[in-house]
Amino acid sequence: MARRSADSPPLFDVPPAPTDAIERRLRRSGLRAIAGVDEAGRGPLAGPVVAAAVILDPKRVPPGLDDSKKLDREQREALFTVIMATSIVSVAAGSVTRICTTDIRQATLWAMRQAVAGLSHAAEHAIIDGIDVPSGLGCPGEAFVKGDARSVSIAAASIVAKVTRDRMMIRAATHYPAYGFERHMGYGTPAHLMALGTHGATPLHRSTFAPIRALLAGCAPAALLAEDDLLAEAVA
Repeated sequence: MARRSADSPPLFDVPPAPTDAIERRLRRSGLRAIAGVDEAGRGPLAGPVVAAAVILDPKRVPPGLDDSKKLDREQREALFTVIMATSIVSVAAGSVTRICTTDIRQATLWAMRQAVAGLSHAAEHAIIDGIDVPSGLGCPGEAFVKGDARSVSIAAASIVAKVTRDRMMIRAATHYPAYGFERHMGYGTPAHLMALGTHGATPLHRSTFAPIRALLAGCAPAALLAEDDLLAEAVA
């Protein structure tokens, strides 16, 4: 069910960096366990979509939190380490099979729901990047357009999701070295498209996405790679 929060701003009306204003509003109403939720990997041609849920300790909010897309890899990795050490974190991945048998939106919502459900301390409220609040979330939720640029909790979730997915794709590159997953993380870059034209698709490619669908008739099957193993290694 889609629901945009009344507090969600117009597209370009966002602060210069995420703040805890949303979290403070919710805490004033008596809530304590507030989970920021975000995903990484909706757009690529290959690999899972990964969602993270993060409950920050208000007294130990890592400095420098921001939308993961605004940070370089070194900054994301450093913040990932701090977030994992100071916060309650859960990560879930919507597999390529799930993406292809449902669709990318449903797989994303499923992963978000699983991430919230996996928190070791139950969330009292979830604040989610985007326009959708997943059904069956287990707690009340609000969706915020550009939430990762507004909320420190959502920004933290965006970093965890991005770093986790990147690690999964870097690991996948060791199984499929011809595709350059460690560089483009599965996105449809010219180099990736060229590799697809030369080598065909792997089981990690999303068969329902148009560029992959167009290739499948002439592809030779490749060895299966377990995405669950990639996720376990990424968050270890």
